[in-house]
Amino acid sequence: MQKPRLTMDGVKQLLETRFINVFDLQYEPGKHYYNATRSKAEDLTALKSDSEFQTMIPDAVSCFVIVKVRGEEPKLLLSYEFRYPTGRFLLSPPAGLIDPEDRGAEVPALLTAKREILEETGLPVGETDRIRLVNPLLFSSPGMTDESNALACAVITMDSFEGVDRSGAVGTELFSGYELYTEEDARRILREGRDDNGNFYSVYTWCALMYFVSGLWKEE
Repeated sequence: MQKPRLTMDGVKQLLETRFINVFDLQYEPGKHYYNATRSKAEDLTALKSDSEFQTMIPDAVSCFVIVKVRGEEPKLLLSYEFRYPTGRFLLSPPAGLIDPEDRGAEVPALLTAKREILEETGLPVGETDRIRLVNPLLFSSPGMTDESNALACAVITMDSFEGVDRSGAVGTELFSGYELYTEEDARRILREGRDDNGNFYSVYTWCALMYFVSGLWKEE
């Protein structure tokens, strides 16, 4: 079946703010689909050609940080970050938006990932550490937004873990502690579907836990 095509004539902006825009996408007269997005009208994913779609840069990157202290079992690092739409601190991986200046890099998501990991954990990704792109672009919820995230994994090796330093956190970011999960811990959190405080978590946290327990992070 041929997919319906959207043109700029079918795009009507309903809300414009500094941080979010809402568009009414009309593929056919009388058919309304709403999209809440950071994008401007000319950058909407729905307007892209197939080649533009397949080469687009994600809006943000979520990072799976695995800490390897010599002589100890590897652990997944997650933080409790305040998520304003839920009004709670949710168990979360480091994440952040891809800045305009990152877009010129060979792999923009990896440049962003290194910066966000440093800002939110204080851990630099060193030259002997491993960082890789797990997935180039995933849509958060294509039924209501075209926002997208890349997934990156950093394996950081150190002699000792001194804790997390968030002095580099910027803007409205708020944190309340962190967790270092062994593989057994991660499996428990996956089975329960809740963190150790009994709270739910985001799909990107689920992805981080699954990637860790799968062992895929061990592959070069």
